[in-house]
Amino acid sequence: MFSNQSRPERRKVFGLNPNVFFLGIVSLLTDISSEMIFTLVPLFLFNVLRIGTPIIGLIGGLSESADAVFRILSGWLSDRVGRRKPLAVVGYSISTIAKPFMYLASSWGGVLAVRFGDRLGKGIRTSPRDALVADSVSAKERGKGFGLHRAMDTFGAVLGLAIAAIIIYFVQGGELKLSPETYKWLIVVGIVPAVLAIAVLLFFVHERKKASPGAQQKLPRIGLAGFDTRFKLFLVVMAVFTLGNSSDFFVILRAQNLGSSVIYVVLMLVVFNLVYAVTALPAGVLSDRLGRRRVIILGWFIYVLVYLGFALASELWQVWLLFAGYGLYYGVVEGVARAFVADLVPKERRGTAYGLYHGVVGMSLLPASLIAGWLWQAYSPAVPFYFGAGLAFIAMLGIMALVRE
Repeated sequence: MFSNQSRPERRKVFGLNPNVFFLGIVSLLTDISSEMIFTLVPLFLFNVLRIGTPIIGLIGGLSESADAVFRILSGWLSDRVGRRKPLAVVGYSISTIAKPFMYLASSWGGVLAVRFGDRLGKGIRTSPRDALVADSVSAKERGKGFGLHRAMDTFGAVLGLAIAAIIIYFVQGGELKLSPETYKWLIVVGIVPAVLAIAVLLFFVHERKKASPGAQQKLPRIGLAGFDTRFKLFLVVMAVFTLGNSSDFFVILRAQNLGSSVIYVVLMLVVFNLVYAVTALPAGVLSDRLGRRRVIILGWFIYVLVYLGFALASELWQVWLLFAGYGLYYGVVEGVARAFVADLVPKERRGTAYGLYHGVVGMSLLPASLIAGWLWQAYSPAVPFYFGAGLAFIAMLGIMALVRE
């Protein structure tokens, strides 16, 4: 739709290509919407629909993993056609169309269907968007670029949760359980920023014209063939880590299990996202200087400590600290891991690589969430967190021993 080749050089924002900034705005607006509508889904299922944790684990796992195949396909397709933006527009649009139907959901099957539609859109947009971010920055600033994008994305979550907290306060006050009326208000208000995000993407994110057909015909077929062994080992390690990193549904349920009211849960999530937003950019810059692998190892060590904390916690004040620690883990790892992917693969295959990366993570989340739901019900709410901490420690040893910069 747009071409940089016929335009004057665009002024940089924070020293980076404007695409990084405006894609950050798109993610910010989308996260405002998604946090308002979907973050409290586990409480909606548990408090309103009276669904047990095995089914909640199934919904959380399916909603997180159903998009895995689409992330792989869309990333590969963006490499084949040489365009990232059109697929990103389609993905964001599908998610926006799905969200209003959450207002009508009255069974766990309906919730699953809406979440599937939302995640389908995310699956289509994520890999091309990450590839577009990587295409827009130099290798020496890649950590900074992804760090800025993740910081803006997460600041959107902070705003969305803050708005949600205000709505909850005025509709139901400090009640322990989520009410249907409160949730419907969150959905109605949350649709607006999702629509604005698509407008920003359409009008402010520009992309170069696609490469010549001859160059595209040389691209290999979808799959791991031709990728560096380091990238393949990194995917294996990520799969091990993710098997213990179940849906964040269980972190939210654990907070309520330890006595948090709905509004306290939302405010804890505000703390989580504030810490995430504040640390994402410095972590990215640090990875440009020290190396991605070291920063990822640090982040996974923090994760081990936090998950052990969730298992052992018995007081409400401890949960506040754990949510802050969980945000620190996300801030340290999320953007840096995506920058690491770009370091390990050739430029012309970044879309495919991000598809494989997100696909492996997504497909691992389904068994991870099913296991967590079963452990919660069969043993205790603490056991899924012991399990997650153990696998994270194994993954930390794996990346130290097997994956080189």
